Amino acid sequence: MKALEFYSGIGGLHLALSRSNAPASVSHAFDWDQNACDVYSANFGPGIAGKVDIMTLTVAYLASLKASLWLLSPACQPYTVLNSSAKGELDPRAKSFIHLVQDVIPELAREDAHPTHFLVENVGGFETSTTRQILVSTLRSLGYTIAEFLLTPLQFGIPNSRLRYYLLAKRSPLSFRDLPSDEGGTLRYIPGRGDAWIDSRLVEDNSVLEIREYLDPEPVSGYDIPDKILRKWGRLFDIVLPSFRRTCCFTRGYTQLVERAGSILQMNEDQDVSPLYLLSTATVFDVFLQEQSSAPAGNTLDSVRTLDSLRLRYFTPEELLRLFCFAPVPCSSPSEPPFIWPENISRKTKYRLIGNSVNVRVVQELIEYLFEEP
Repeated sequence: MKALEFYSGIGGLHLALSRSNAPASVSHAFDWDQNACDVYSANFGPGIAGKVDIMTLTVAYLASLKASLWLLSPACQPYTVLNSSAKGELDPRAKSFIHLVQDVIPELAREDAHPTHFLVENVGGFETSTTRQILVSTLRSLGYTIAEFLLTPLQFGIPNSRLRYYLLAKRSPLSFRDLPSDEGGTLRYIPGRGDAWIDSRLVEDNSVLEIREYLDPEPVSGYDIPDKILRKWGRLFDIVLPSFRRTCCFTRGYTQLVERAGSILQMNEDQDVSPLYLLSTATVFDVFLQEQSSAPAGNTLDSVRTLDSLRLRYFTPEELLRLFCFAPVPCSSPSEPPFIWPENISRKTKYRLIGNSVNVRVVQELIEYLFEEP
């Protein structure tokens, strides 16, 4: 079965499909970002990913590709709660997806050339958007059965809180295995693959691996938090220890933004730190602020040294690749080849591309469920 990957980024949907037991492979991938296409080609071979404006893809061209599976991860910025000016379907970044849903897919259906299977991924919040309403009503009008999900990697044992919306669709007469009778609700689990997710934020969940399992071997250099950032914004960071079993959602702005962009690591585990409330870390920051306020004007070196005792640093791109299950350990077989970054990709661009991507393990589970029949 041929598959098309829209908004393909660095190939998270491709990798999930290749790891799954689904009888399909990606023949063409589309994205507007040349850097993303370069990374994609370095990992999956040339000739698959192409830099293209998805608005320009015609019905005739897509019909000629004869793909039965469409994988789509459209821009999340129009729907994310982090974007206070999010406009949903009115956002220019939503236009190409609306075009595919409202114009292309119905026309393909009239020619009996529409896909049999769909997977759509987006940010939590998409489920309340008018774009989602358009998507669901269009697919149902064309005879598709739909299953919708809100899932996080935490429920698959991965220490990253990244809640995402997913839609699966199959063309009639295909149907979903064990789908609840009250179809239309958004599920917090995959039928037959675990229970509904309950956020145990204040209870340690031993089914989730410790963060240390995903870290580079020590020592890691070049990723310390700059002193000027610590002095001004340090109290706003989400700080985690290697022994913790949760990180917050990493976004495309990681290392460029402080709040709600991703966790940072405290490598000093000798502090007497509560795994729930970071009491000792907070105390260190209190001492830092007291020293800073009492220091002579312009002399904050001693107060910064107080924070140095925590050994705070950013996660490396390779560590994030493991948390997103692109890298082979521990989310997949160690026999898989390592993920490749072309030489021209900067560190800032790596973080941006990873933050825009998907968790490969979660998508793999969904694809396998998509191809299960009752």
